[in-house]
Amino acid sequence: MKVMTPERDEQRDAWLARLCADIYGREAGLSPLVTFTGTRQVLFSQEAARLWALVDDQGRPGALALLALDSSGSGMVLRLHASPGGDRESLRRLIRELAQKAPLRVDAVDQDEEAFFRRCGIERWFAAPGGQRVGLSPHHPARGVNELEPPLGFDDEAVLRRFKHDPRFFEQEKALFVDRLAAFPG
Repeated sequence: MKVMTPERDEQRDAWLARLCADIYGREAGLSPLVTFTGTRQVLFSQEAARLWALVDDQGRPGALALLALDSSGSGMVLRLHASPGGDRESLRRLIRELAQKAPLRVDAVDQDEEAFFRRCGIERWFAAPGGQRVGLSPHHPARGVNELEPPLGFDDEAVLRRFKHDPRFFEQEKALFVDRLAAFPG
């Protein structure tokens, strides 16, 4: 098993399609497509995000993680993460590798998720507004929540509006999503 980023756009998009499908589920309406499209059209085109995977000897991803730069460019935020086969150990290994090398920030929604991230090597934790917990890798420059920059992202509503007003664009993106999801190595 090794950690790698995709070498070709087609491979990257297949991994991203699978990640979106795993995060939102197969019956999640437009959410997976909006995230797929926004990530590709905005974050990837601006080189503001990168997709990583823990792959086996045949190049099949056992875990996927999407990292986005923060607005200062000095930190990275774990935006999405999943294990296509449900293997939490592969996911833990991937996040641990990323935490050891990158200025990584993770947001935990509950104690179980915080405990999981702690097992991944995220040991600095802070309370954030709304009861959320923020964890930072050893390489992250922030010394507290007040020094954290917001992650770069895209406007979901703008993507939805474009889908509504440009049916051809919507059909192209939908076809690409379905095609890339089918191309994910199984």
